[in-house]
Amino acid sequence: MPVKKIISPTAEQLSRREFIRKAGMAAAAFTIVPRFVLGGRNFTPPSDTLYVACIGIGGKGESDVKGISDCPKVKIAALCDVDDRMAKKSRNTFPSAPFYKDFRQMLDKEKGIDAVSVSTPDHTHAVATMAAITRGKHVYVQKPLTHTIHESRMLAEAAKKYQVVTQMGNQFASADYVRTTQEWVDAGLIGDVTRVYAWTNRPVWPQGIPTPTGKYDIPTELDWDLWLGPAKSIDYNPAYLPFNWRGWWPFGTGALGDMGCHILDAPFRILPIDFPTEVECSSTTAWEGFFKEANYVDSCPASSIIHLKFPRKDGKGIIKITWMDGGLLPDRPEELLPDETMGDGGNGYIFEGTKGKLMGNYAIPPTLLPSSRMKEVTLPPATITRIAGQENGHYRQWTEACMLGYGKSTLSSSFDYAGPFTEAVIMGNLAIRSYGMRGPGGRGYPGRKKLLWDAKNMKITNFDEANAFVKTEYRAPYTL
Repeated sequence: MPVKKIISPTAEQLSRREFIRKAGMAAAAFTIVPRFVLGGRNFTPPSDTLYVACIGIGGKGESDVKGISDCPKVKIAALCDVDDRMAKKSRNTFPSAPFYKDFRQMLDKEKGIDAVSVSTPDHTHAVATMAAITRGKHVYVQKPLTHTIHESRMLAEAAKKYQVVTQMGNQFASADYVRTTQEWVDAGLIGDVTRVYAWTNRPVWPQGIPTPTGKYDIPTELDWDLWLGPAKSIDYNPAYLPFNWRGWWPFGTGALGDMGCHILDAPFRILPIDFPTEVECSSTTAWEGFFKEANYVDSCPASSIIHLKFPRKDGKGIIKITWMDGGLLPDRPEELLPDETMGDGGNGYIFEGTKGKLMGNYAIPPTLLPSSRMKEVTLPPATITRIAGQENGHYRQWTEACMLGYGKSTLSSSFDYAGPFTEAVIMGNLAIRSYGMRGPGGRGYPGRKKLLWDAKNMKITNFDEANAFVKTEYRAPYTL
């Protein structure tokens, strides 16, 4: 992108400070200065303030608002949430920020914002993010980046087209441990990695259960239609809010979407892989009675195992990654002593290489296996730049990059990385949902069928029914 020449203002042109003073606006009733005053679309002087609008400001969104607001030269310029109950704390913290329930109205009205954070349930990530990107706004989006594979591809392409600064909110991608692990793998301490096992003890919310029923009054503080957003219209049920939506396919991505973007970040970031070519899975079966299988099509399974196969980008064979959730675990490595903890006790990964093994997780330092090797080998020095503040620095890394502009700095999880990464993660859910499809013949496919993936065309080539889960149909008037 060519660098635009910045022309100094003439006597007739107002600076931001003069504009505010002459407008007579008190700080408590601050009005955002339109971009044309600053020098044009997408222009943010490096020394100026970054004005951020936040969509989804309760729960994790609440901590995102705070994390972003704590960054230097950042002002929270507008807030948006469909539920007044969830929004209360953030609104009290930033009382001067205009509040909206509909992100579309906010983006249309608040012309002066520079950037947007999106911390809604998974099914709304893509439509809200795309609405911001196409308006030229930089975006920070909670993990997983999207609800479907197709959405991830579209957002990555749009970010590049509109040249906006992007970051997915898998904050441990900015922590030290993943960088330490990369330095050890790059130094050849375990040789060429051929297999990775990753696991989590989640879900810690209900899954593998029937679709909720019953008629309930919609809380007066909640705009249920806006909460549904692009999803199919259904009756309100308290089983979905405020957090348990994660376990329902119409809104969430289960344990894999929740924790996979943390735990699988290390193998995806470190190893020479991008898109898988094969996926297979198995998942917990639910029963309604003796030999009567339950038809829980809306609920993610209580536990699952997913096997992904990636061709190495250097052409040196393949790498297999196995994911387990719901408390399922791989075999304890023989090199792990009986009293040593595997992972952090609930989450972790093990890299298996041609010269040894490495165990770790996003929140614990890596260790070579057997652990006695930690004293026997010379560990490589730290050569990869650390992010100040680590996971808290994930926000600051993004805000500072927004100040500099597109392409001026490297981020831990920009969409050119987070897009393909999320596609690979969500591929596991495509396999689970295909495996659990119901019809006249029962399951979508018998046993652990191998699904073959054409990444370029985003298509399963040997089981067409599975392609129903590559993308989703949006409820009007929502579009991507």
